[in-house]
Amino acid sequence: MTQHHSSEKEIGYNSGSDSGSENHQAIYERPKGIKGIYYHPVTQVVMLGFVCFMGPGLYTNSISVGSKINNTQGLFNALNGLGGGGQVDPTTSANSNSALYSTFAVGAFFSGSINNKVGSRLTLLLGTTGYSLYIGSYLAMNIHPHAGAFVIAAGAILGICAGLLWTAQGSLMLAYATESQKGKFIGIFWGIFNLGAVVGASVSLGQNFHSTANAVGNGTYIGFLILTLIGVMIPLLMVDPKKMVRTDGTKVSAPRHPSWKVEIYGLWITLVTDPWVILLFPMFLASNWFYTWQFNDYNDALFNIRARSLNNLVYWLSQIVGSISIGFLLDQRAISRRIRAFSGWTILLGMVFVVHIWAFFYQKQYTRQSLPPDSNNKFDIFSHGYVQRLWLYIFCGLLDAMWQTTAYWIMGAMSNDPAKLAHFIGFYKSIQSAGAAGAWRADAVKTPFMNMFISTWVLLAAGLVFTLPMIYLRVKDTTDLADETLIRMDDSGKILATDEVPRERTVVIEK
Repeated sequence: MTQHHSSEKEIGYNSGSDSGSENHQAIYERPKGIKGIYYHPVTQVVMLGFVCFMGPGLYTNSISVGSKINNTQGLFNALNGLGGGGQVDPTTSANSNSALYSTFAVGAFFSGSINNKVGSRLTLLLGTTGYSLYIGSYLAMNIHPHAGAFVIAAGAILGICAGLLWTAQGSLMLAYATESQKGKFIGIFWGIFNLGAVVGASVSLGQNFHSTANAVGNGTYIGFLILTLIGVMIPLLMVDPKKMVRTDGTKVSAPRHPSWKVEIYGLWITLVTDPWVILLFPMFLASNWFYTWQFNDYNDALFNIRARSLNNLVYWLSQIVGSISIGFLLDQRAISRRIRAFSGWTILLGMVFVVHIWAFFYQKQYTRQSLPPDSNNKFDIFSHGYVQRLWLYIFCGLLDAMWQTTAYWIMGAMSNDPAKLAHFIGFYKSIQSAGAAGAWRADAVKTPFMNMFISTWVLLAAGLVFTLPMIYLRVKDTTDLADETLIRMDDSGKILATDEVPRERTVVIEK
């Protein structure tokens, strides 16, 4: 690529030195024509979205349909919303859920190091294979009813793979964007990813609108298996991150793949040199905790299968709206980045209390005892009062998307370095999965609905309380090179001074 040396086109970091000198970053000419379209960051983020569309997106919808009608629960039975009920016994379901979330929580913590060592494309490929294996275990269970051990093993493997997939995804999504585009890129990805859930929800609604039959044939599983295998192939078609140039001409600083020892050391350095990320851990913990109350204790408990299916569809549609709208706000360059961060926090605070004050009046009207899974008194789409409760579920979807988008955006505001972002996303997914495991387990032991609801509300509020000082102390209007510790670390693990960092390693800031 042709390098432009005009000083007018150079973008620099404040080096943090007393002299106020700058470490400028070279600007590169972007490819033209078809290659320019293919190498465009938006194109690559769209492809990234379809990687997740073909994997987790296609079956995520089914979590929110609820699966207690089939005596099963949780992420393990994500395909149940498409009719896959009854094949998996509760014990196998619980064991698989436990294995999945345990390996996800542990594996995701270290997946940033793996991503930085082997590269994002290979990490994505390895991550997506777990979803194919997982759906294959459903097919095996359909053919061999006693294949429970395989299903449990597939759940454990999926947990490891999911950590890899989401770490690589988050790192690339945030690194390909300039600082003024991160909300946009998150919105693009989140919209495409949730289209998979919308497709699955539409199929579920169609199947359940006039029928309560829940069994699925082998052909359905085979079809979804093929789609996930297509998702496995997409990373092979994506551009090598080392060759990516952002829309402003700055080059993405790809990880240098040092030794495993140095890479693991980088994980430690990330925590030691940027400890403010720990204040985001309560926000991370809450980010999947609320699914249990929303999906099992509200949608599944209160509505029949037809209403749940419709709720499910509008929930994921509202996610697309929520992510794009909050992303648009967070990218407003007319407002300083710090003001945008506080504005996003304020909107989340308002949404948390609007949704949960509203939901409290519904939650106090039913319990596990008054509304058991086999009750005939559940809301149908034609029941009086259904529309108001549907609107609450729409706001739950908006809150979910806004929460996740803002969490990603805050991490993106802390760094532009793919290596550091990979560690941040790994922390995010690890803590998130631990929260999910705790919430699903609490629901499995029949914790009262109101207790689950209050715990959800408290954790969301606590997550925002801890995030506020972190935003105040850590989020700046620009990202300084002094904050990018991993970019300044050489292959031996030594942290270089800002004026010693090669120009090609520096990353873009917002002018």
